[in-house]
Amino acid sequence: MKIAMGSDHAGYALKEDLKKFLERKGHEVKDFGTHSEESVDYPDYARPAAESVAKGEAERGIVICGSGVGVTIVANKVRGVRAVLANNIYTARQSREHGDCNVLTLAGKKIPRAKAHKLVTVWLKTKFSGGERHLRRIRKIEG
Repeated sequence: MKIAMGSDHAGYALKEDLKKFLERKGHEVKDFGTHSEESVDYPDYARPAAESVAKGEAERGIVICGSGVGVTIVANKVRGVRAVLANNIYTARQSREHGDCNVLTLAGKKIPRAKAHKLVTVWLKTKFSGGERHLRRIRKIEG
């Protein structure tokens, strides 16, 4: 699967770890930065990653900042993106099964790497249920 990734400085270490993890699993990763722990503004990296998903250049996206909140807001401003801040397995799974979320956001300062690996694995493997009630709700979100 082709995955777009982006982070600010607070999410940099987790992004780099997840990038290697995903590549070892056979995924292709497009890294939109940042490329160091030097202070930057998260919209500069979350928006291009989310836009890549919206344009169909990547199948899914993962964006990371310190809390995960900022990148979630930015990603959800991109038409065609449904981003979820998933801090637990239930939310990661439900976001895919019911919401067909295409961007996962994470809190770089709060999620341990092993937990992030589990969240990403579940989120990537979970398929959208395609149920009529879920499709109806997604259509309402898209306007």
